[in-house]
Amino acid sequence: MRIFLVRHGESLGNINEQAYRQFGDHNVPLTKWGYRQALAAAQAIAAYLAELPRAEIQQLDIWYSPYLRTRQSKDALVEVLPPHMVASVREDYLLREQDFGLFTDIYDHAERKQKFPDEFQKWARLRSNSGKFYARPPDGESRADVAQRLRLFLQTVTHDERDGNNDLVIVGHGVTNRAFEMNFLHHPVDWFERSDNPGNSDVTLIEGTRLQGYRSILLHKASDRRAGEDELRDAYGSELTLTPKADT
Repeated sequence: MRIFLVRHGESLGNINEQAYRQFGDHNVPLTKWGYRQALAAAQAIAAYLAELPRAEIQQLDIWYSPYLRTRQSKDALVEVLPPHMVASVREDYLLREQDFGLFTDIYDHAERKQKFPDEFQKWARLRSNSGKFYARPPDGESRADVAQRLRLFLQTVTHDERDGNNDLVIVGHGVTNRAFEMNFLHHPVDWFERSDNPGNSDVTLIEGTRLQGYRSILLHKASDRRAGEDELRDAYGSELTLTPKADT
């Protein structure tokens, strides 16, 4: 089995955190550059498959998070991958981004502390005493919570693939993709604490067999926007624009 873990392309939130507050985390779109990144990720997957011996080529089951930026990234993959290679395309809410609860849409620690001083101090103590993996933001999810639901998703995938030979493409987020890799490869918590999120539209390939074991490699590293391409910072597929943050 092969599993291609694809993080969504660059979103408006990746270049301006105000987007999360304006649109809501679930509804932040890709930038035009982010869609190009996702197209390039699909081309990398297609090129890798094209180099395999015919006997090793399997169809692809594509799974994706319901958030807008992952749905758009999935659309880019489907646009590029040969139709005969795609067996199914399915959404699963278990692949959604980590929920930060009261801290959702607030990425600046100083602002979090100012707006929710008591909750921030409690969260800070949890991070210090128990580690970031276990510390749960107020009304939100810890990284351990995300890992638990990704284990549930893995059980779903394992059940669905038990009688089939299809390879998988999973279009998710930085934390969720790492949590899937951690669960699938049985990495310890320390691996998660030491690892970084993949970049936008990076592709991690997990391959192997149950008998021989599995390993992961970075199959594709997405390129950054070049100088002079500022127009590609606009939202992909819509007329959405960011409202400037009001002075306070």
